[in-house]
Amino acid sequence: MRTRILGIDPGSQRTGVGIIDVDAAGKVVHVHHQPIKLLDAESFPLRLRVLLDGLWSLIEQFAPDEVAIEQVFLSNNAMSALKLGQARGAAIAACVARDLPVSEYAAKEVKLGLVGSGGADKTQVQHMVGIMLGLQGKLQADAADALAVAITHAHVRVSANRLGVATRTAWRKSR
Repeated sequence: MRTRILGIDPGSQRTGVGIIDVDAAGKVVHVHHQPIKLLDAESFPLRLRVLLDGLWSLIEQFAPDEVAIEQVFLSNNAMSALKLGQARGAAIAACVARDLPVSEYAAKEVKLGLVGSGGADKTQVQHMVGIMLGLQGKLQADAADALAVAITHAHVRVSANRLGVATRTAWRKSR
């Protein structure tokens, strides 16, 4: 049985989206990827509207079963961090409003899961995503990050199913 995962790399200027299918054995297949460009909107609230409309359109078109989204990192610029958090919140709300389960992953978790190092750079992540999905050419950075989040979720959920535990239990250390 196949599960379709929508990966989201939230941003206040561009939000990356990537959609993959994963089977019970963990084989991932590329379905779609793109950045949702938000900068053409006249104001920040209208950027959030573009983001909502874009995600709802993709959800309707591709019918994902689950969503994986990257968590916000800390920023030195408070206003940038606030806008990023608002964009991330809008993306989560767009998915939850369509009754989709949302899992969250820190950037270091994604890098560790794909490249083997939590300190990997964007080009290493892009390269590994391309290899894992058999994609040719350079990937747009935001869309590649979204695919990376989706792949990470696919791997975590397959491992969790094998262990018979909840998806997040398979990834987190006990606290």
